[in-house]
Amino acid sequence: MMKIEQIHHVAYRCKDAKETVEWYGKMLNMDFVLAIAEDHVPSTHEPDPYMHLFLDAGNGNVLAFFELPTKPEMGRDPNTPAWCQHIAFRVKDRETLMQFKDHLEKNGVEVLGVTDHSIFHSIYFFDPSGHRLELACPDPEEEALLKRMDTVKWDMLNEWAVTKKAPKHADWLHAKELSKG
Repeated sequence: MMKIEQIHHVAYRCKDAKETVEWYGKMLNMDFVLAIAEDHVPSTHEPDPYMHLFLDAGNGNVLAFFELPTKPEMGRDPNTPAWCQHIAFRVKDRETLMQFKDHLEKNGVEVLGVTDHSIFHSIYFFDPSGHRLELACPDPEEEALLKRMDTVKWDMLNEWAVTKKAPKHADWLHAKELSKG
């Protein structure tokens, strides 16, 4: 049976390749894996110099960036809210999440959260190119919560497809959040 094995890499654009490598290394302890620079795009053959860099995002995951010096300044989709498009990285536990939060803030990065999503807990911040990043740690009850949510995923999706309103099949998640408060 044909099946995807895993993500090979996810690529985004960056404003400055060197700044990006240094920032991800300092702020998130990501190792610089590989750099590829070309004067022509291999897939389209158009003349367009670029620097393509690859960072180790852990567990075989690779985060890549392109610096494109001949293109207009990078922007973002003005019709998509800034909170929507983001890169989320998993960290081991809440202690690690709080260590990252402290580290980021001490280095001048504005951090939002910790946000309790019931299944996981997250902090949010932006990289130097304006990409929104999330660090998420599992809730201690993650496995049981995911099993419970698995039973309603199709009902939720099918209801959403018809109504475009948030289905209430997993409202118990919010009750868990409120009971913690």
